[in-house]
Amino acid sequence: MGKTGGRGDFEWVYTDQPHTSRRKEILAKYPQIKSLMGADPQLKWVVSGMVLTQLLACYLVRDLSWKWIFFWAYAFGGCINHSLTLAIHDISHNVAFGNKLAKWNRWFAMWANLPIGLPYSASFKKYHIDHHRYLGGDQLDVDIPTDFEGWFFCTPARKVLWLFLQPFFYALRPLLVNPKPVCQLEIQNAVVQLAVDVIIYYFWGLKPIVYLIAGSILCMGLHPISGHFIAEHYMFLKGHETYSYYGPLNLITFNVGYHMEHHDFPSIPGSKLPQVKEIAAEYYDSLPQHTSWIRVLWDFVFDDSIGPYARIKREYKLSKQE
Repeated sequence: MGKTGGRGDFEWVYTDQPHTSRRKEILAKYPQIKSLMGADPQLKWVVSGMVLTQLLACYLVRDLSWKWIFFWAYAFGGCINHSLTLAIHDISHNVAFGNKLAKWNRWFAMWANLPIGLPYSASFKKYHIDHHRYLGGDQLDVDIPTDFEGWFFCTPARKVLWLFLQPFFYALRPLLVNPKPVCQLEIQNAVVQLAVDVIIYYFWGLKPIVYLIAGSILCMGLHPISGHFIAEHYMFLKGHETYSYYGPLNLITFNVGYHMEHHDFPSIPGSKLPQVKEIAAEYYDSLPQHTSWIRVLWDFVFDDSIGPYARIKREYKLSKQE
C-alpha cells in the first residue's frame, strides 16, 4: 500500500496553547474587538435558506437514477451539508441568538442538522468546547487522531483511505478517547432527526435520504472543502498548531478558514472574523497560513512528515471529569 515513513509519535509540548495569551494581548491593544462578539443576525436566515434548499433538492432527486443521486450528492448536496456542519460549529458558540438564549442556539442547530441526515449537532457541541479549552489535550481533545490512526495511516495510499473515512473517525473517536454520558439534547436531536427522515421517506422514498446522508459522508471525506480539517491544526511547520486560510472557499464555509482568529476569539461569529484580522493584522500576517485546501490534501498524502501523527499534544493538569 505504499512506502512506510514519517513520524512515529505526536509532537508533545509542555507549553500552554498560544491562543489564550494572544487573545489577552490583542484585547489590551485593540479593545474595540469586543464589539464584534455576540450574535450574527444574518446567520439564522442564511442557514434556513440552506436547509430549505436541501429539502427542495430532496423533492427534485426523488425520481433520479442512482448514479445521478450520488453525483449530485457529491457535487451539490454534500457541499451544502458540509457547510451546514460548519454553521453548526458557529452556532455551538451561541452566535445565532447570543449567550442569553443558549437553548435557542441548541434547537436552531438541530434545524441546521436536518439535511445532514444523521443526528450530529448536540454531540458536536458537547465535545467542541473541550477542543477550545484543552487544545491538543491528551484524552481531552477528540479532534486529535488516536495512536492507531497515526501508526497505521502512514503511507500515501493509507492516508487517502483515512481521508475518505474521516467522517467515521470523527464519529467514533469520541466514544473511544473521551466517552461522555448521553445527554437529553442528544436524545432530542436524534428524535427530531429520525422524525424528519421518516417524513421525507414517507413522501418521497429512499433516494432523497440516500442523497442527504451520502452527500454528508462523501463531502466530509475526500473532498476539496474537507481540506479545512487538515489545514486547521496539522503541524505543517514545526511548533505551529493552528493555521488560517484566507481563500475563496471561506465564502461557503462560514469563514472557518480564519482559524487562528477563531481560536483567539471563539465568541466572534465567523462572518466578523475578517475584521479581527484587519484590526490586528500584525498578529496574523506573519504567522504561517495555507493558500489552498486542495494543496493541503496533496501535501498531507504525499509528504512523509505529515500524517495523523502530525499534531501537537499536551498534558493538562486536570482529570477528564473536570
